[in-house]
Amino acid sequence: MTAAKAALRDRYRARRAALARSCPDFAEAIARFADALPIAKEAVVAFYWPMGDEADPRMLAQALAARGHGLALPVVVARDRPLLFRRWRPGDTLTAHRFGMNEPHSAAPDVKPDVLLVPLLAFDAHGHRLGYGGGFYDRTLAALTKARSVGVAYAGQETDDLPRQAHDHPLDMMVTENGLRRFANKPLSSRPSDA
Repeated sequence: MTAAKAALRDRYRARRAALARSCPDFAEAIARFADALPIAKEAVVAFYWPMGDEADPRMLAQALAARGHGLALPVVVARDRPLLFRRWRPGDTLTAHRFGMNEPHSAAPDVKPDVLLVPLLAFDAHGHRLGYGGGFYDRTLAALTKARSVGVAYAGQETDDLPRQAHDHPLDMMVTENGLRRFANKPLSSRPSDA
């Protein structure tokens, strides 16, 4: 399974790079769907600062902040630990982590997000995602059992059923330049109430 996923990662990394070149207005496109996301009024939304050709969630995060949601960014604590999240506001400076991520300053307060915007290499119609192999988001979603997960991807990153293992956590929703999609694998009734 590990070797199969590694081969898929190479293929979908190349596909994502091509999609990024062909969809330069992606960030603006998904920001239009901020009001469609079923997020409680006081919910804190964790997003990620994109690296390379990752689908860019920053304009969507700004639109959610304009709706009154608090924002947070992930922090890598250690390779085998869930992500930690720190409060971030537009204009706050970021520091570069040794893994290449841009993170809030260590003085920023820790927060527990209600919604996570999640990067990925590929996804399927059941909400399963192919990540980068580090397991950070799977460990994090296992720890934050009440948080909703929203994949952020180019529509062309969708593929047929992906291989999955017991520790893989499916997503609740996906946002692409074509709109928002909910997956049936997690009943929304078990999540915090929508606003």
